[in-house]
Amino acid sequence: MPTGAQILINGLVDGGVRACFANPGTSEMHFVAALDETPELRPVLCLFEGVATGAADGYGRMTRRPACTLLHLGPGLAGGLPNLHNARRAATPVVNVVGDHALHHKRLDAPLESDIGALARTVSAWTRRTYYATELAGDVAAA
Repeated sequence: MPTGAQILINGLVDGGVRACFANPGTSEMHFVAALDETPELRPVLCLFEGVATGAADGYGRMTRRPACTLLHLGPGLAGGLPNLHNARRAATPVVNVVGDHALHHKRLDAPLESDIGALARTVSAWTRRTYYATELAGDVAAA
């Protein structure tokens, strides 16, 4: 049985995504491991969220194919907002995957806790928070 990360990555590949510009943290390690097992989706490690989002925007504009970003929590998404704003204004096809804390940690209000959905809505044509692996395939296809 595939993991949630594998389902997500397979859905991205099925949707035509061939490059993932990533600035991952610990909450995204399952995605990174699954990415390593998927030769159809090229991982590009970026040392700053602005580089990841700018590269995804440029890749999408140049190839006219969707690109993916992998960002760490709300602060990681916030670091990429300027380029994601530009991508949205240019109608560049970018799918942003943003890691989040485990549900059982949410009540602890960790230092990097934030309203990822509110941040994402400012630069996204569509947003979704997926809670269950069984919902991932449909959510990725809709994205």
